[in-house]
Amino acid sequence: MNKGSYQLHIEISENIQIKIGSLGICNFEKGKYVYTGSAMSSLTKRVERHLKMNKKMHWHIDYLLTNRNVTITKIELFPSSIKQECQLNHDIINNHNGVPVVLGFGSSDCKNCPSHLLLVQ
Repeated sequence: MNKGSYQLHIEISENIQIKIGSLGICNFEKGKYVYTGSAMSSLTKRVERHLKMNKKMHWHIDYLLTNRNVTITKIELFPSSIKQECQLNHDIINNHNGVPVVLGFGSSDCKNCPSHLLLVQ
């Protein structure tokens, strides 16, 4: 099965301020984050795209991942025929003290999550 949800564990090495598409200028403090997303047509291609530095900016996460101070430290895949990204995101909030930093980041089409990027320090 090549569809489902994923989590990118990210480390930001220093405080940064960058423009994130329609969200505008956003501040990110140095630390560890988890981004939760889904890909219901090709999970592996979506994750491979996230690993590329040169790409057309499409999703909020694209803007963050192309910053030189941002590193993906771990990738978790959750193959499934149904979207689980909100459930996985809430698990980080509830069980790992995940804190939304930028409201609407990666969750502009989500009614249950304040953000799909969470600070986890």
